[in-house]
Amino acid sequence: MSGLDFFETAIAASSTVPTKVSSRTLRAAIEQTLIDAYTRRDLETVLGEELQLPWTASDYQPSDRHYTKRALVQAYTEGWELPRLVALARRIVAELDLSDATVAALTALLSVYDRGGGVGAPAKDLIFAANGPKPELVLRDAVNNDIEIVRNGEYCLVYDLPIPADGLTFSNLIEWWRERQGVASSVSARDVGIDLHGRLRASLGDNPAERRVFDAYATRYKDEQFDVPALIPQVYLHFDPATQLARRTAGQSGSPLARQRMDFLILFSSRHRVVLEVDGKQHYARGEIASPTLYSEMVAEDRRLKLAGYEVYRFGGAELMNDGAEAMLADFFDRLAERMR
Repeated sequence: MSGLDFFETAIAASSTVPTKVSSRTLRAAIEQTLIDAYTRRDLETVLGEELQLPWTASDYQPSDRHYTKRALVQAYTEGWELPRLVALARRIVAELDLSDATVAALTALLSVYDRGGGVGAPAKDLIFAANGPKPELVLRDAVNNDIEIVRNGEYCLVYDLPIPADGLTFSNLIEWWRERQGVASSVSARDVGIDLHGRLRASLGDNPAERRVFDAYATRYKDEQFDVPALIPQVYLHFDPATQLARRTAGQSGSPLARQRMDFLILFSSRHRVVLEVDGKQHYARGEIASPTLYSEMVAEDRRLKLAGYEVYRFGGAELMNDGAEAMLADFFDRLAERMR
């Protein structure tokens, strides 16, 4: 069965074009495309040399004859979740010299995936974890959207590498932090990660609810398996160059840009971005008095973010201080990870 036949069979079986691409469906299409396109020997070369996929099996080598073509592809991609499989499918379509008919199944699935939501443009500027005065930004080159921090840059972090198509993992951040801080290669990834974790946590100040979310997610970075989407705190979404004090002094009621910082951001892929917000009393009340205006501003900004392709989840500060908060957060993050596969 060809890759195109495989996809058409899947459509016929469900009587409709899939509305959502799963890791199982995409994995099967990737396997079938490569099986149809290459001999066993050529496939070994394509996976290991052309696509340069990492080989993780310790007991065998790709050249071992007991691997069928399908088993070889499965061995290279074992444990991969949906964003990473999507990135591989895009590479197969774009980089390998295959006919349109051969990659038709992958092209169709990628089209369904791209229609399924998410943010259209890739992330360019990631400014986060400020633990001091607000940074001052200028557009060094407005044509190319080149941003430069001209003051207070020492208080925030800037991830200045391309965001991987399959998401930004804690492992990516660890290697970036190692280079940024000049840490020797002899220092373990775990030790670098602990240092980075401390710096990120410091940006939360003394907010116990936000720290509880951050600490609950950090338990996912365990056994030195850091290829988990990173939980990034205090990420600038908008930027107003004027402070609130400066605008009040000028007689202005407030910033034209709502919610300049997100409490937490997870980049599951270049398109799938999840925002977590922790709501204290200041989000919906002035002092002890409920404020419909504050609440309206909050939900209006949520709508804008969702229409832009972000997913937004809110936690009440009070629920995060309950005795069962750790279990609730663990269950939430498990279900969120499963949903993104």
